[in-house]
Amino acid sequence: MKILTAYFSHSGENYFSGKIINVEKGNTAIVAEKIAAMTGCALFEIKRMTPYPEKYRDCVKEAVSELSVSARPELEVYPDVSGYDTVILGYPNWCGTMPAPVFTFLESADFSGKAVLPFCTNEGSGLGKSVADIKKVAPRAEAREGLSIKGGNARECDADLKKWLADNGVL
Repeated sequence: MKILTAYFSHSGENYFSGKIINVEKGNTAIVAEKIAAMTGCALFEIKRMTPYPEKYRDCVKEAVSELSVSARPELEVYPDVSGYDTVILGYPNWCGTMPAPVFTFLESADFSGKAVLPFCTNEGSGLGKSVADIKKVAPRAEAREGLSIKGGNARECDADLKKWLADNGVL
């Protein structure tokens, strides 16, 4: 089985347990790297051509604006997913779903016959409607049950990750 972990993550100011703090690496990146270490899969970071602002409130304002008009921002790189059987897809919960660049990623490739395993970092809002949105924008993918990870627990989520990956036949 060939596996790709594709993820979008935001560094700079992020929201943690009611506080805005500055981070060098976003929670989703931390989890994606754990998955790559556990599975030996390929790792791809989804990056918007124009980075989001590092300041939390400015980033939120821009993300809300994009999602309100269903924007599909250009990405720095569009990976070829044709050689993969499974795509593990990571993202933070922004406005109850995935950030706009994740929509761009999903709409830019053919996911026919591929299992998509979503994981979402958040501070209590869970997966939101992101799994339903994956099914809408990548209808030929086999979107599986997602894993919600509290961002503040990203560094300590190994047991949950192992169980989820094993339940999905990846470990």
